[in-house]
Amino acid sequence: MVRDSVRGTVTAVLAAVSVAVTGCTSSAPDDGGNGRKTVPKPRTAAKSAVNGGSIGGPGSACALPVTFDLAASWKPASVQVGEDDALSGLAEQGPVTLVCEIDAKPAGNIGFLRVWTGDRTGSTPRQVLKAFLAAGPNASEATYTEVKAGALTAAEVRYTFSSELLDEPMKQRAFAVSTPSGPVVVHLGGLDPQEHEAMLPAYELAKKSVRLG
Repeated sequence: MVRDSVRGTVTAVLAAVSVAVTGCTSSAPDDGGNGRKTVPKPRTAAKSAVNGGSIGGPGSACALPVTFDLAASWKPASVQVGEDDALSGLAEQGPVTLVCEIDAKPAGNIGFLRVWTGDRTGSTPRQVLKAFLAAGPNASEATYTEVKAGALTAAEVRYTFSSELLDEPMKQRAFAVSTPSGPVVVHLGGLDPQEHEAMLPAYELAKKSVRLG
């Protein structure tokens, strides 16, 4: 029953992404009936996210090696996929495995903060991020920086994801930290550049508040 529930969660995520991409590629600017194209105004991201609790600690939706603050209304859910599950490949990328998804839809955006963990303790955060991107499809224009995540030494990468199904490259961002249990990667995608920018405050809140669990 647990596996069926997990399969439903991952399948729902893939379905949501598929619908979002289809909607993105099939829509066109409305000309209002007068032959002139109207371009929707981009969303303006809030400068900071309202704290809506934390994730990672005992009793939270996702048990993690770290704890960090959640933006208000974002909904976390644990991801557990067995090795023999048909969807197990979707939950692994390089040295880390997807263990938690934090959904932005209740907050009015389309996207997720995804948390990935691994058990290799010998790699630096930058090495983990490079291996993470190398195992993912269609990543380009990657820029790596050394940063602080809370009080922890971390690495961050900004890159784009491209596909023939998309009208434009999608912005992506992730940071990685090392813990005694292994690396942790927190990743933010988004339906389009505007959604990505609108969700950045939630990502930044997670980054500045992260601490060892």
